Amino acid sequence: MKKFIEKIEEKITGGGEITREEALGLINLSGADIYELFPSANRLARHFKGWEAELCGIINAKSGKCPENCAFCAQSGHHRANAPVYSLLSEGDLVRGAQLSQEDGADHFGIVTSGTRVNEGELAKIALAVSRIRAEGKIIPCASLGILGESELLALKEAGLGRYHHNLETARSFFPKICTTHDYEEDVNTVRAAKKVGLEVCSGGIFGIGESAAQRVEMAFTLKELEVDSVPINFLVPVAGTPLEGTAPLRPLESLKIIAVYRFILPRATIKVCAGRERNLGDMSSWIFYAGANAMMVGNFLTSAGRDVASDLKMTEALGFSRASGRT
Repeated sequence: MKKFIEKIEEKITGGGEITREEALGLINLSGADIYELFPSANRLARHFKGWEAELCGIINAKSGKCPENCAFCAQSGHHRANAPVYSLLSEGDLVRGAQLSQEDGADHFGIVTSGTRVNEGELAKIALAVSRIRAEGKIIPCASLGILGESELLALKEAGLGRYHHNLETARSFFPKICTTHDYEEDVNTVRAAKKVGLEVCSGGIFGIGESAAQRVEMAFTLKELEVDSVPINFLVPVAGTPLEGTAPLRPLESLKIIAVYRFILPRATIKVCAGRERNLGDMSSWIFYAGANAMMVGNFLTSAGRDVASDLKMTEALGFSRASGRT
């Protein structure tokens, strides 16, 4: 098995690409064979991404009463979760959120809103905040505002947005089991539109929601075809009142295997570990980098608490990583 994995690694570092059949072989590894993945995934990550760790912070800029029915989401108006409900924060609050994230050590800051999409007035307010964040700090402003078109995305880019975030959430073949209020192609088209106007795109999904191993590979190849720049890997944090409230967590090695296989499939992308890191990995949290990640979200998530930021900064320093530099 070690030779099989290293052969794929050598092909990728030599400019080739993993096949879907090879990726399925890796995602189905079990037992001690999983450990053979990590050295190769780590070498791929260091080869393509170096020793910089990208740290991202987010703000829940508009919360609750979302008309979408995503089975995992506490903010869906279709579920009984007790998520906070409030309208879009002020421009000043968004700017202050970016300043706090920068002080915490983050180099990217995401403005995240609940709902299918933002309206014209909300978009204008967010664009003003993005312009100020660009002008007043060093952190890179990003946004996750739902399903948008080219003109809206171009307005954000002109305001100074560095990266647009829009998750596919899961594989196309599994998506109808998770969400029925919009079509998968609407999400794909948003990613395409963001790429077309020249934005970097952050798009990934959430794991442990009932998808198969093959469907994890399926989504990765969709992301590869879309040429996304950054891939957030989230692990389900079940919320009471949602359809997935009783779902058991993925085991640590299974979670790390997903990270590693995504590095093989998307060797040049930023692989960022986000929600569920604490719950799924526990004492193995630092292994995300050995498994091929080069980024993580720090601070709190949308409706759940994250790990202490100081602990995460200490961890990356102890592992020999430097802070990501440069602005996009």
